[in-house]
Amino acid sequence: MSDRTGDQALSLSQQCEADEDIGSNESANPTIGDVIADRFSRRDVVRGALAATVVAGLLPAALADAEPAVAQGARATPSFDFVELAAGTDGNHHVAEGYNADVLIRWGDPVIEEAIGFDPKRQSGPAQAGQFGYNNDFLGYLPLDGRSDHGLLVVNHEYSNQELMFPGRSRLDLDPALAKSSEQQLAGIAKQYGLDASLVKRPARLISRASFESRLEAMTEELVAVEMMAHGGSVIEVKRDEDGKWRVVEGSKYARRITLETDIAVSGPATGHRLMRTKADPDGRSVKGTVNNCAGGVTPWGTWLTCEENFNYYFWGKAARHAHPQGAQLKRYGVPVDAYAWGRFHDRFDIAKEPNEAHRFGWVVEIDPMDPHSKPVKRTALGRFKHEGAGNIVNKDGRFVIYQGDDQRFDYVYKFVTDGKVDAQDRAANKDLLDSGTLFVAKYNADGTGQWLPLRHGEGLLTAANGFDSQGDVVIFARLAADMVGATRMDRPEDIEVNPKTNKVYVMLTNNKRRKDNQVNAANPRARNAFGHIIEMMPKDGDHASQDFTWEILVKCGDPAVGDVGATFNPRTTKNGWFGMPDNCVVDADGRLWVATDGNSPRTTGRNDGIWAMETEGPARGTSKLFFQCPNGAEMCGPMFTPDLETLFVAVQHPGVSVGKPATFENPSTRWPDFTDGMPPRPSVVAITRKGGGKIAG
Repeated sequence: MSDRTGDQALSLSQQCEADEDIGSNESANPTIGDVIADRFSRRDVVRGALAATVVAGLLPAALADAEPAVAQGARATPSFDFVELAAGTDGNHHVAEGYNADVLIRWGDPVIEEAIGFDPKRQSGPAQAGQFGYNNDFLGYLPLDGRSDHGLLVVNHEYSNQELMFPGRSRLDLDPALAKSSEQQLAGIAKQYGLDASLVKRPARLISRASFESRLEAMTEELVAVEMMAHGGSVIEVKRDEDGKWRVVEGSKYARRITLETDIAVSGPATGHRLMRTKADPDGRSVKGTVNNCAGGVTPWGTWLTCEENFNYYFWGKAARHAHPQGAQLKRYGVPVDAYAWGRFHDRFDIAKEPNEAHRFGWVVEIDPMDPHSKPVKRTALGRFKHEGAGNIVNKDGRFVIYQGDDQRFDYVYKFVTDGKVDAQDRAANKDLLDSGTLFVAKYNADGTGQWLPLRHGEGLLTAANGFDSQGDVVIFARLAADMVGATRMDRPEDIEVNPKTNKVYVMLTNNKRRKDNQVNAANPRARNAFGHIIEMMPKDGDHASQDFTWEILVKCGDPAVGDVGATFNPRTTKNGWFGMPDNCVVDADGRLWVATDGNSPRTTGRNDGIWAMETEGPARGTSKLFFQCPNGAEMCGPMFTPDLETLFVAVQHPGVSVGKPATFENPSTRWPDFTDGMPPRPSVVAITRKGGGKIAG
């Protein structure tokens, strides 16, 4: 989610992000900044002839100590061949010269055959349940009959922006003169909305928070129904026509919406656990819906892994947490936030009325897109936290390995290794593969090594004496288990992807402005890390099931021209090529890394979010080039290639949010992609293809 905070008008997601900026991890575990600082105080990475071509911290230790001839050896992956796009900010999207970027599907477009047309001023829950949801995030492409020009696109819908979705959400948003009100008037506003009086000294922030509270008060049961149906996911059938353009196949037998009303099974160690039982589900085996579906993954057997991230936002009842039987555990997960009005109309989202419902969210959900009647499954063996991604690989011994980030400041990197092996010949044999295996959390050492610490009940401190009576307790409270074993606290670990050609694993660390000088470490080297960095991990002997790995920093992000930032892009990177806040990523079929960002804007980096191509091998390692740019206010999500590399699908999330002045349905920062009066900005999926055909950047 976005991190555009400060004294400006904030959207719902921005306000939630600001409120949670400190994070909930109060353990004494070392931070990745501590580790990085220690590590790079021990050795000089750039020396001799390498200093002319490589920036400090970019090369692995073995390569840094090598002769220049070794460093300039053959690259493991091909380079990128395209004319770089100029970075900037405006209300439209842009793509590199020689490419088309066509909107494929937008919020409100029909998904199922029975869907009705989109009318932004007459929305309803039943209508939205058949339409494409809001804030498309992860994208996965599943070929039909092995084809790159015909397949299924699976799409996560993460959250909703009330101020852009619905007309007239807040009168405060529409009156910028309020920011110049007297202290007495501002104090009255603070009292009216139950806000901290200290905000009077920050008028813009006070008005923003009051606007947020005003929007919350204005939410009706009908509007909440729309929001709930806009979450979840979509399965759409897509096909590339003879003219090279992609379209959604109407009336597809595969078309499906996953919403807050979809019945989802619970499997794995938490099944039937006492903390998973509710009034509606006394057995703890079935959950209604999935929420805040951020990044994800696709399995080799053709299923979709959708990841529940900031589920805490939807729960109501801050005042009740102190009396809750799991109050301390809820605090570690940031539950509740009172950010959405769902608890006002649905008891299950009020922790005072349904104390266990929050435990039923924060999981990875497996869905079979090939069978629209199949029941999704929450795979609890993978742990419960704020999941960002499920990058995966079939290990050399046949077991399946999933890498996962917990997207909050000072939280952890995880992986899951199945007990069983993938059966490439029998799809059905992999049905319950994800229910049995070992969940690990990462510890990064200052010498560039690391260990995967197992989270197994009965081992070490994970015993009944410390509150873990079973593996069900361990996975439900995976964060607390990770605290206890001594994992490394990270700078917002988001997407994690594996390069099957090199076996390297790339971890996107978006930022952490709350990290203090005494909290830096080898893997998180910067205090007040506003722009994030990318870590590269190498499993021992190429074995992803191994508990040992080595690691390096691929690049520290931000403007290299600003010395205090400490960015380490390769000097070959142009003024358009650097970026901040890496978020989603994808490794294409050639083994090349593409990075999507979240948080670039006129006020943070002077450029909008987008897609950057990142060199990872050879003398150009650490060089990036801008390929695609989002419209104002939008976050870049998704990126997913077709197998032939001729199409790159990307997801443009929350276009039109505030970039310095209040953004509303009536006055968004852009009306992309329709640019029609009265039509709000609409999160959309874009299909990028090369003019005249051919491989992207090939």
